[in-house]
Amino acid sequence: MTEPTAVLVRPATAADLPAAAAALADAFADYPWTRWVVPADDHAARLAELQHLYLAHALAHGVVLVDDAVTGVVALVPPDVPAPDDATWARVAELHGDRIGRLAEGGAAPAPDGAWTLATLGVARAGQGRGVGGALLAAALGRVDAAGAPVALETSDPRNVALYERHGFTTTGHVQVPAGPPVWAMVRPAR
Repeated sequence: MTEPTAVLVRPATAADLPAAAAALADAFADYPWTRWVVPADDHAARLAELQHLYLAHALAHGVVLVDDAVTGVVALVPPDVPAPDDATWARVAELHGDRIGRLAEGGAAPAPDGAWTLATLGVARAGQGRGVGGALLAAALGRVDAAGAPVALETSDPRNVALYERHGFTTTGHVQVPAGPPVWAMVRPAR
């Protein structure tokens, strides 16, 4: 029997952003939340550009890690992360189109004071099931643990709840967005 290959995790660079955004767009192609907040018209291209914008902001202000092949990515932002600049926000709004208001409809539970936000975690479909997501999450949480802060997230896929529970998160809220997907809020206490 062959031993599984170790997943090499490293900090992302600006040069990784196109591949990382493509990996996230692939990972979230059928994700309930992105299907609901990103219009169907040219969905894949809109999603890839949105992921690139969000990752660039996280890279500038938080922690973005990728596996060595850039098939997966995780991004966390600190509690004091600034809002995106006006030009970035305008492009985000344009890409979301008439669904932009839906972004505010999640809100299953407020994050605790001082919590970092797990903004995204995804692995391209061809790389799933190989431990990439778990390795990225563990490495990212290790960085936040060094800061002694809790981590909060929201997810719209019940399968993700189990993954996050294995990494110390507990569900703090659950809502069914009217005409939209379910949303689970989860928190991992400071370590």
